Amino acid sequence: MSELIAITSPSEKPKPVPAGNPLRNRALVSFVVLPMIFLTVVLLGGLRVNNGDRTFVFIPPPLITLILAVLLMVLFIRGRLMQLSSWVSSTNSPLTNIAHTWMLLTLFFASAQAFNSALPERGLLHWFFSFFFLWTLWNNQFSSFDARRLLRSLAALFGTAFVLKHILLASLYAPEGGWLNRVAGTLLQGVSLGTLDAPTFAPATGYISFFTLALYISGLILIAFTTPHDTLLTIEIAHRQDE
Repeated sequence: MSELIAITSPSEKPKPVPAGNPLRNRALVSFVVLPMIFLTVVLLGGLRVNNGDRTFVFIPPPLITLILAVLLMVLFIRGRLMQLSSWVSSTNSPLTNIAHTWMLLTLFFASAQAFNSALPERGLLHWFFSFFFLWTLWNNQFSSFDARRLLRSLAALFGTAFVLKHILLASLYAPEGGWLNRVAGTLLQGVSLGTLDAPTFAPATGYISFFTLALYISGLILIAFTTPHDTLLTIEIAHRQDE
């Protein structure tokens, strides 16, 4: 079996790599599995379960989540989680550029929906959480970090927001909670003049949010451990040699 040549960048020399199923499996993960993961996050990020009749309610992403998603995409580029200059380039084939553009689009909207899942739906808490995300992402724009450090930071960021929203706040506003929780929630609304009021959803909403955020972080980890540009380019060369 002849060896294939993987080209990582124009400045690097070609490196021989063995041909076989692992390369095709990496391409399958990069251009099929990852977009499907991010599309699932897009669908589940705005999904809520009504506390009364247990019906599904879809909350569209507010404008602030799109702004946060833009800042996060800039961090992905600065942290070298994705190589934008090699993902979409005039030197790539049209299929490569289309595949990479599709992945970027799904990643952007999945990021917006991940923020939508972690943010309270309305009230002062919504803006408090939004400022928390915005301040963190803006400060990270001026910090030096790599992809792994960025992933750890995002996992801690979304994990903190999930605990605050779906565990702490949900227990305070839960109608079936104990009398101490109801008193604490009433006092909190009284001190804040009702600005901390938040809609109550069924406990299943927390499970959906946990699955959504875990799926989103898992997709980012898969991106960190795959190199879509090298994979697709190697398979293109393999196809040409087979011909």
